[in-house]
Amino acid sequence: MTRAEVSTLLRGDTRANRVVPPTGYTAHLTLFVAGAMAFLVVFALALALASGRIADRWASELAGAATLRINAPTEQLAAQTEAALTVLGQTPGVASARALSAEEQVALLSPWFGPDLPLDALPIPQLIEITEGEPGMDVMGLRLRLGAEVPGAVLDDHTRWREPLVEAAMSLRRLGWISILLIGGATAAMITLAANASLAANAQIIEVLRLVGARDGFIAGAFVRRFTYRAFFGALVGTLLGMTGVLLLPEASDAGGFLTGVGFQGTDWLLPIVIPILGAAVAFFATWAAARRKLKELS
Repeated sequence: MTRAEVSTLLRGDTRANRVVPPTGYTAHLTLFVAGAMAFLVVFALALALASGRIADRWASELAGAATLRINAPTEQLAAQTEAALTVLGQTPGVASARALSAEEQVALLSPWFGPDLPLDALPIPQLIEITEGEPGMDVMGLRLRLGAEVPGAVLDDHTRWREPLVEAAMSLRRLGWISILLIGGATAAMITLAANASLAANAQIIEVLRLVGARDGFIAGAFVRRFTYRAFFGALVGTLLGMTGVLLLPEASDAGGFLTGVGFQGTDWLLPIVIPILGAAVAFFATWAAARRKLKELS
């Protein structure tokens, strides 16, 4: 495609606009496909961005935290807890260590056992919250020392379940971006089919235009311009509806966990503005290729 042809396509031509019927099932199909695909892209984009935020948050929050669980008889629990805190206080890389109070442990267990949990009557282990500092603690060395000095201590550095959670969130983000690519490919395919159908339906008009001296670039430009504008306006409407839907989604909350807060934050709201432009670009190149190919077939 030459620069002159691109300039003609962008500038428009009232004579060329009459070549393509302004209505018909291909026009409705292009508008509907562009709008529906843009609507889906908005949600796929929101899912990808939210999954990335979740993965980053889980990786940062869980990487610097650990939990020490002390399983000991009631009469030894206080002494072993004090010994564990002493060991942790002497361990390089441990920024802070704090034994959870009875109220905090009840709050942790209440979602499963209810708020009226009789903590005094149950053999519940003591939990110690550990915050890791620089340059990081030697987990294996700490486990060995705790095993020697605090027999009932079990150290959990969250590695077992942190990595699967982060990987799951990252996989969800990759799925969102792959969905956007698939939606773009499906949009190009549907617009190509619509352009081919419109060119085939107007085969006689194309033959007449050729007889009076119209070039294939002029004819193709008419179809490309019409389908590009249709795709742009359809994608614009779909994007606005999608952004409205995302805006109505529930906000992030501790009770809802990762099932809430799937949306845009801050400057993320500017990203959907690009969707109609990308939709028009997809329609532009798909229709141009289809028009060139179909016009050769009709030669």
